[in-house]
Amino acid sequence: MESLRQKLERLTQNLWWTWRPEVRSIFRDLDLDLYQRAHRNPISVLRQIDTHQMENRAMEVDVPARIDRALRQLDEYLHPVTTWGLFHAGALGSRPVAYFCAEFGLHESIPIYSGGLGILAGDHLKGASNLGVPMVGVGLLYHQGYVSQVLDASHWQQDVLEPFELKDLPFRLARDPLGEPARVSVEMPGRLVWARVLETCVGRVKLVLLDTRDPQNSEADQGLAARLYGGDQRMRIQQELLLGVGGARALRALGITASVFHLNEGHTAFAILEQARHRVQEDGLDPRAALKATAAATVFTTHTPVDAGHDRFPADLAEEHLRPLADGLKLPIQEVLGLGRVDPSDHGSPFMPTVLALKHALRANGVSALHGTVSRAMWNRLWPDRSEPEVPIGHITNGVHVSTWLATEINQFFETHLGTNWMEGMVRPDLWTKIESVDSAEIWEIKQVLKARMIRFVRAHVEATRTRQGLPLLDPPALDPDALTIGFARRFVPYKRPDLLFSDPDRLAALLNHPTRPVNLIFAGRAHPADQTGKGLIQKVNRHLEDPRFRDRIVFVENYNIHVGRNLYQGVDAWLNNPQRPLEACGTSGMKAAMNGALHISILDGWWAEAYDGQNGFAIGNGETHVDPAVQDRRDADALFRLLEEEVIPLYYDRDAVGVPRPWIQRVKRSIRTLAWRFNSDRMVMDYVKNCYLPAAVAGSCQMPPP
Repeated sequence: MESLRQKLERLTQNLWWTWRPEVRSIFRDLDLDLYQRAHRNPISVLRQIDTHQMENRAMEVDVPARIDRALRQLDEYLHPVTTWGLFHAGALGSRPVAYFCAEFGLHESIPIYSGGLGILAGDHLKGASNLGVPMVGVGLLYHQGYVSQVLDASHWQQDVLEPFELKDLPFRLARDPLGEPARVSVEMPGRLVWARVLETCVGRVKLVLLDTRDPQNSEADQGLAARLYGGDQRMRIQQELLLGVGGARALRALGITASVFHLNEGHTAFAILEQARHRVQEDGLDPRAALKATAAATVFTTHTPVDAGHDRFPADLAEEHLRPLADGLKLPIQEVLGLGRVDPSDHGSPFMPTVLALKHALRANGVSALHGTVSRAMWNRLWPDRSEPEVPIGHITNGVHVSTWLATEINQFFETHLGTNWMEGMVRPDLWTKIESVDSAEIWEIKQVLKARMIRFVRAHVEATRTRQGLPLLDPPALDPDALTIGFARRFVPYKRPDLLFSDPDRLAALLNHPTRPVNLIFAGRAHPADQTGKGLIQKVNRHLEDPRFRDRIVFVENYNIHVGRNLYQGVDAWLNNPQRPLEACGTSGMKAAMNGALHISILDGWWAEAYDGQNGFAIGNGETHVDPAVQDRRDADALFRLLEEEVIPLYYDRDAVGVPRPWIQRVKRSIRTLAWRFNSDRMVMDYVKNCYLPAAVAGSCQMPPP
């Protein structure tokens, strides 16, 4: 008979718990302080908690029955009678989609992500799991994680490493078909680099990660994949080779034959060369036939609308690292380098993995309709004989994994009004029409509860941060819970313009401190460790907060991560996004906030350009852009201030006799009704299956080796 601890250990070995709040609450109730110190990691809690203490506490909070129920639910989830994927993705069968990405954001306790790209990848795996789409994720285990953000006394971002213990995560050594621990090697200049293959389950989906802490590696190579996006260009190209080449070899070592390679961003592109090399060596294909066959089964997603944001490796560095692949392909090195050049004949130009992927994928896509248009214009030069609309780059707009981000109270609200199984039909627009008939007071009451909880979280987080840094404790910002509260949280880079509202401090102060219509602003976000400009923006925003006029109206929440984001998305009244159009590829934070009943206030960029209908949120400006960015910044700042002053704030404070802002809530209802069915990961993965995976699987199966 299983003990309580054994049952809990079994429950934590599948990352299904990361989107099940009722499971996380079990560990929180066993020891709240330990749960918080352990970064809300159930495995770490189990490793540290005393068994006797745990058993006594379990009886006090009725944990045994909750554990048994959760285990039954997990078993039912893993062994469904039927799934969407069984009916619609059956052609993938036992040959799953291999989803390559440099980072995966699955939970705050697994720090192998830096931001939006990784969180999207995590949501993609979870969406595929829910739908029953055969998929395996492929990435790297960064054993030093990413970095935590700490602001010093001058408000400058300091990047603090927080390595994690593998024993605190549900990763285990993967086994090959003979039962031996799987290992792979990748040729690097003058040596082989070895990697252990680790695996875990994300619901019904497997995630495979490579760990360079192999005893056969030198000390330097053991640290090759220690940090996400660390080091110089030499380390970057070696990490990408490890991901693409090593990842493809890891799948073969595990006996996994993928029907489709989905390459998420250019960091993964070397998988193409490795797969083609394998076809040459194992199937005897002609090199160019092997590249054609690989392309037929490859899907590529680009996320970067700025040309400078794509990796460029100098010609000599690329030649040094790609020669083993060229030899395996039986092609001259210059021809292989040409596969990643805009002009293959320009032997001095850099090698671009994005170019390699765009040239060798059956399907390529941006991540919103507008981003697809931007990408076709950006990469038209790869197809000079085609007009811009004919460039073979489409779009599939991102979506978010609802269960990961939705407040428990909102889920209960949906269960009451949409049905207990509402998530199974969330992509049906007709389901959401029921929201219109709900009493506005009910939605308002839920949002007030969520906002009060978020404000308590923010105040506690600010206090805990100052204590951890040894700074003097100050009274935390008041953040009036009755005030309109707007959130802004994302990566701090110039094009996202986090300082736009501070372009006119006097106007902002008057807006926030209105005697009858006050406003709170909550900021959060990080800069890349090497981005001094982004760090300067964080410092600029925080220096403004020293102004007494902003003391109790604006707060900056340090160390933005999944946990911080979840609390903000669930609690704010509105979400602000003001990038320079059209530089926001998609943006998904606003989707998460909208799911939780917040209204989106945004430039018509990314997903909002195709989502805004005039009544389901607010648009800053009209979508027109000036050729001079400085002029555009002034124009957008004025448009944002006028929008807040004349529309957003008056609507929020337009109350009925019992204090309910019915016009505001009517817009919230329209937001949920028109956005929830479209901008979720179920719809996103369905689109990939129908428009990319199935065509690639069929095309790839037709590329058979000669008799």
